[in-house]
Amino acid sequence: MLDISPHLVEGSEALYLQLYRYFCGEIQSRRLPSGTRLPSVRALSHHLRVSKTTVETAYHQLLAEGYLESRERSGFYVVDVGWDGSVSAGHKSSRQPVQTGKKEEPVPLTTVRGEHAAIRYDFHQAQVDAEHFPFELWRRYANQCMQRENHSVLYYGDRQGELALREEIARYLGQARGVQATAEQVVLGAGTQVMITLLGLMFRLRGQAVAMENPGYNGVRAIFQQLGFDVLPISLEEDGIDVELLEKSGARLVYITPSHQDPTGIVMPYAKRLRLLQWADRTGGYIMEDDYDGEFRYSGRPIPSLQGLDTGGRVIYLGTFSKALLPTIRISYMVLPNSLLPIFHERLIEFDQTASRIHQETLALFMKHGDWVRHIRKMRTLYRKKHEALLRVLQEEIGPSIRITGQDAGMSVTVEVQSVYSSKELSDIAEKAGIRVHPACHKWIKPLENRLPSFQFGFGGQSIEDIEAGIRLLADVWQPYLIKKG
Repeated sequence: MLDISPHLVEGSEALYLQLYRYFCGEIQSRRLPSGTRLPSVRALSHHLRVSKTTVETAYHQLLAEGYLESRERSGFYVVDVGWDGSVSAGHKSSRQPVQTGKKEEPVPLTTVRGEHAAIRYDFHQAQVDAEHFPFELWRRYANQCMQRENHSVLYYGDRQGELALREEIARYLGQARGVQATAEQVVLGAGTQVMITLLGLMFRLRGQAVAMENPGYNGVRAIFQQLGFDVLPISLEEDGIDVELLEKSGARLVYITPSHQDPTGIVMPYAKRLRLLQWADRTGGYIMEDDYDGEFRYSGRPIPSLQGLDTGGRVIYLGTFSKALLPTIRISYMVLPNSLLPIFHERLIEFDQTASRIHQETLALFMKHGDWVRHIRKMRTLYRKKHEALLRVLQEEIGPSIRITGQDAGMSVTVEVQSVYSSKELSDIAEKAGIRVHPACHKWIKPLENRLPSFQFGFGGQSIEDIEAGIRLLADVWQPYLIKKG
């Protein structure tokens, strides 16, 4: 048996966590190199004199975070880890709190621009955890793409996107999101707004109507408006867009975010998805389904994509690598129904590909070798811990004065605040203390009167320690301006 000698202490911490941390250290330090086969659950539990449940739980945690892979009828093997540091919830921040009595207070902040403090905590909803990006793996695949014999990568590529990446995306979507796609249906581009622009040019709807959720993603709304669409706001019910109002609007094209509605976080249930598909079949309309962070769901069983339920070819599926990988590679995609492919090729034949060919080929290798799936597993576990920490500290510190929505999926939650102050005033108060919070008011096409201020709190880009410290400081500076419910 391998020399596996963790120091396990009864009573200090759960044994499976101690064993998990031991293996993290051994794998990250390369003392357990890539490809190493670990002992079976039975053999290791006997060797360490712990229960099989302890070993099994530790192995499955390592599996979920991408440290191990399970090979059928063979066992658990160490994978090639290409990130620096652990994904442990106990990540240590370089900023140390100052002890003042019972409660930890933040270190005094350096001020800039008069009374404003330097921004120390930023809860932007689109920030990702760059610390755990697999730099070494990405560099290796990028170098592989840039070999001299692959000189064709220096030229213009396929207008629809590199075939190798389109094949990998189609395969992944079928397995992970239930999307029915072939490589021929996948179109790549540099961001969701580019995808929407292409669709607008395909449909040629200048002066015609497109429906959107109200509230909804303002970045897409701006594109529709620039293209000359008449944007129709459709209000939300508790389970998503109001299908009856959509039908009355007369629109034949609708943009929605059903898996994590932006910004409310509503996850559209199966029954409403079927109603929406029935609307499209009945009216001959098309649904643009933006699944921008569908990889991250923290409770309940995954709900199939709308596209996966579609039997009439009425759904255009949109996805991106900006949330689950990095926004800077600027790669998004759409899956067109077969009926729209001739229109795409006819009307957009002169449009060159907007996403970097080098990044496309690098990403294709990253997906082909299984590193994309391992990265998703690791980040899902990490974001779940951050998500739980954010919800916990929000409830502990300002629970009586807020209502939280969107806590089942994605990389942000929406917080409605009981206050007579506006979202702009509350965000200014926070910024003076070094905290940046992001109001959701600009996502309403037609804001409701007397609406309480609401904010989207992202948790992807900060450590758990900074999430907790930031919310505690926010609670302190907001306290005089809050009203308790009840």
